Amino acid sequence: MTIERVCIIGAGSSGIAAAKIFHERGIPFDCFEKGSGIGGNWRYMNDNGMSSAYKSLHINSSKGQMAYSDFPMPEDYPQYANHSQVLQYFESYVDHFGFRDKITFKTEVSRVSPVGDGTYDVTINNANGERTQRYGAVIVANGHHWCPNMPKFPGEFTGKIMHTHDYKTPQGMDDKNVLVVGVGNSACDIACETSRVANQTYLSTRRSAYVLPKYILGRTLDSYLTPLFFALPLPLRRLYGQILLYLARGSQSAYGFPNPTHKFLSEHPTISSELLNFVGYGRVKIKPNIKELAGDRVRFEDGTELPIDIIIYGTGYKIAFPFFDKDFINPEDNEFPLYKRVVHPEHPNLYFIGLLQPIGAIMPLAEWQSKWIAEVIAGNVSLPSKAEMLRHIEKEQRLIQKQYVNSKRHTMQVDFCPYIDEIKKEIKKGRRYNNSKFNIPFGKRKALQNSKLINPDFPRMSEI
Repeated sequence: MTIERVCIIGAGSSGIAAAKIFHERGIPFDCFEKGSGIGGNWRYMNDNGMSSAYKSLHINSSKGQMAYSDFPMPEDYPQYANHSQVLQYFESYVDHFGFRDKITFKTEVSRVSPVGDGTYDVTINNANGERTQRYGAVIVANGHHWCPNMPKFPGEFTGKIMHTHDYKTPQGMDDKNVLVVGVGNSACDIACETSRVANQTYLSTRRSAYVLPKYILGRTLDSYLTPLFFALPLPLRRLYGQILLYLARGSQSAYGFPNPTHKFLSEHPTISSELLNFVGYGRVKIKPNIKELAGDRVRFEDGTELPIDIIIYGTGYKIAFPFFDKDFINPEDNEFPLYKRVVHPEHPNLYFIGLLQPIGAIMPLAEWQSKWIAEVIAGNVSLPSKAEMLRHIEKEQRLIQKQYVNSKRHTMQVDFCPYIDEIKKEIKKGRRYNNSKFNIPFGKRKALQNSKLINPDFPRMSEI
């Protein structure tokens, strides 16, 4: 049968990047969004229930690095915009390129099932009921900061427990003893914010972290993440980064924040311009990992015990796809190997956009991923063989294990500039590959072209 469309799941920052690329390339698609508006994680109080944004949230990447390539953020935006400014930027992006009418809102994708011939049956639910439609390809852009990872500690806690995903404001935390668990970006932001109203905020960490400010020597942190920086051997990158860091704020142990035992750049960076000062003020006190929960008290691995009213877990997120059957795709411990963090080697015509953790912003990377996959779907670029994809995945996993500490948060780690270069090379290289079962077969591609799924005037990418 002739398949007429591509399905995009989600209209967050990655989903709209894919939708825009497909729209301008003339590839018909349906984009389904569970909520009533675009923006995903950046829509504060999103009615899709998946946003982890809190009221005081600002970006950790500067506006220049976060912006899409052909649509800069407004000049009057600060370098580190807040979530409402970011959302307005996304709204303007969608309207400027004119594809809002191709997004179906208040519509949940409840099931995606492989048919067996490289196509997929997609079931959606909305106010009009349930229906299933077949698609020639599925783009998964449902994000990975919405399914909280809740740790389990011995004992029971009688106070309030929440995850950073559910935190919005410090309301109700006045004069309380608050324990934030974890030293990721959200955990550190929330620790600083609650410390302004709490009786005392504690921050629990297993191995500490290197805390990077948003500005170093008057420049934004990510302005140092140049192609030249990433071209340096890892030991030189570590040395260069630590020198800059020391010049910016001295030794973090001088503030009372412990130095980690692992090497610099062996963990996803923690970015905060406030945390060390709040630790120095005594408003945030550092504690080791939790040993046991004991009613209204918490015992720590150093043998100390404290009365705690509220525990906020900043312990990351699980990769989750509620629309896939578990016997089809079921990531465990956040292990989800993909070729170039996009292509599943076992399932043709199934692509994942934005499912990566860069040192830098996700949005430009999602844009390049979308350009690549649009070329693949259009038949201009082929993918390597399954065996080659698996060899590359294994190689990348070894490199990650070599550089980073063993943690669920590093299974999707990439470097910003090198990753963009990889995708560019993949597009060039893909034009030389022979067709494989991981592409739309040549015969079907011609049928799709005849049915106008593929625009015969699909342009080559002048950016490359």
